[in-house]
Amino acid sequence: MTEKKRPSRAVDVLLILMMVLPLITAVVLNVLTAPAKEGIVIEGARVYYSANPDADLSQVFSTDFILTDAQINSWLVMISITGLCLFLTHGLQEHAVTVRQHIAEWIVEKVEGLVRANMGDFHVQSFSAFVCAVLGLSVFSSLMSLLGVFAPTSDLSVVGGWALLVFLVITGYKACCGPRIYVRTFTSDGAVVAALNVIGEVATPISMAFRHYGNVMSGAVIAVLVSAFLQWLSSVLLGWLPGVLGEIPFLQVGLPAILSVYFDLFSGALQAYIFSMLTMLYVSGGFPLEEYIKRHSHAEKSSVLAA
Repeated sequence: MTEKKRPSRAVDVLLILMMVLPLITAVVLNVLTAPAKEGIVIEGARVYYSANPDADLSQVFSTDFILTDAQINSWLVMISITGLCLFLTHGLQEHAVTVRQHIAEWIVEKVEGLVRANMGDFHVQSFSAFVCAVLGLSVFSSLMSLLGVFAPTSDLSVVGGWALLVFLVITGYKACCGPRIYVRTFTSDGAVVAALNVIGEVATPISMAFRHYGNVMSGAVIAVLVSAFLQWLSSVLLGWLPGVLGEIPFLQVGLPAILSVYFDLFSGALQAYIFSMLTMLYVSGGFPLEEYIKRHSHAEKSSVLAA
């Protein structure tokens, strides 16, 4: 190994550890803190820490600081994704000569093509990174369940935070041409329709959050119920087998794994795609492109005349 390649290999090792160690941490933390379970147990995020910083305000507002495994796993996923991005983009060259650079370029091309197809060329440069972040965070958060830990997308507060952030982005793009243009999008068709438009605007983050959370959480519930049913059915049909054989849930072999692949891989990736698609459609549908171009072209002409 040459002296030139040693620092590069050392950085690669550190970035790989940055990808892997957060996942190992999530698994170890879950093993050390998970309580013993018997029968069918369907529960939400486990609370690791809860504190009330101000007892007087707690009588009026809920001011408890709560730390759950959904929040911890979300941060671990973000650290792991950051390590993956740094690893794929480390040592980039003008012409792709490594597999990881080809993968990085393929991801960029696919995301830019997705944004171009749904939002147009105008938004490609400014929105591709955001859409890629939404896709990556949602997919990897759902895949955490494959490691036996709580998936952040199964917690409504986590997905609700994403939906609120997306709603702020949507509102910012709608209001980019001034408050008058933004208000006119609600009131242009009359008072009755304006009230419905306001309700629909408020319902946007709520529907996005519940759609994502509901589909991911329902998959986890179905998988647990099917696994418990197969365990009961195995004890009924095969419990007569002698010794330890009668205690082995043979009917649980295979089907729960298939369901896990569907709900964790396919359904998780599908919900991430739908969430990002709705984000792009809401932004492009509410963005006053013609008014924006008109204002900027007028401002450019005014600056040229002033010069």
